[in-house]
Amino acid sequence: MGTSLSTRKVVAHPSERPLPPTSTDKTPAQSRGFTLIEVLVVISIMALMTLMAWRGIDTMSRTQGQLQSRANDTHTLQAGLAQWQADLDQLAQLPGTPSWNWDGQVLRLTRQSPTTLASRTGSQSSVMVVAWTWRRDPSQPNSGNWQRWQSPPLSQRQAWQSAWKLAQQWGQAAEANTQTGQVQIHPLSGWHLFVHLGGNWANPLSNDTVTPGNPSDASTPNTNVLQGTVPDGVRLVLQLPPGPIGSGTLIMDWIRPTLSGQHS
Repeated sequence: MGTSLSTRKVVAHPSERPLPPTSTDKTPAQSRGFTLIEVLVVISIMALMTLMAWRGIDTMSRTQGQLQSRANDTHTLQAGLAQWQADLDQLAQLPGTPSWNWDGQVLRLTRQSPTTLASRTGSQSSVMVVAWTWRRDPSQPNSGNWQRWQSPPLSQRQAWQSAWKLAQQWGQAAEANTQTGQVQIHPLSGWHLFVHLGGNWANPLSNDTVTPGNPSDASTPNTNVLQGTVPDGVRLVLQLPPGPIGSGTLIMDWIRPTLSGQHS
């Protein structure tokens, strides 16, 4: 009689089953944290990124500051040139009153005033005395300031004469009694004026283009001055010192609005 064997599956009791591994049972490779070298590398990378970002912001800030400074410098120069042209455009031709006088140091002009003054007989137009000069600045080597001066609106000849003399004094030396009405226009290394008379551009202080002036009315005795007659044109030559808008020579021509005829 043969013997048969039966296979029986043995199931372990729940209490005898192995428990799942816990976090404390991880291998050494799984439980290892950051080393000191890794932390230092991360900190170094973060510091480098911060430095690069700071340099980028600093460069942008510097560029913006330079652009703003250049814009401001350009604006002040443009405003000065516009004022220069406006003064020449509004020259007043009054009987017995010079509208133009250049003695090599200060240019004096009599121009129409935008202000209307009230009088006993009603409102009347007025004029102003305007002066332009370049004054050396001791604090700026090889440089100075382009300056403008103007009087209050005038309607009496005596008041005009006082303002005309005061403008000459201001051109010679800016003192407390003459600085009222003075405006700083723009830094310059120097300036020159040329006039257009007889169909040619010439130095207004040359013998070919001037009429003898009153020595007591000039900045230097026996100095020839161009006075009274308004030239057909004025050429302004400005020497710009190194600055936000750069350095070099700026030339601006003005032509008398009432000029007519053929001129070369």
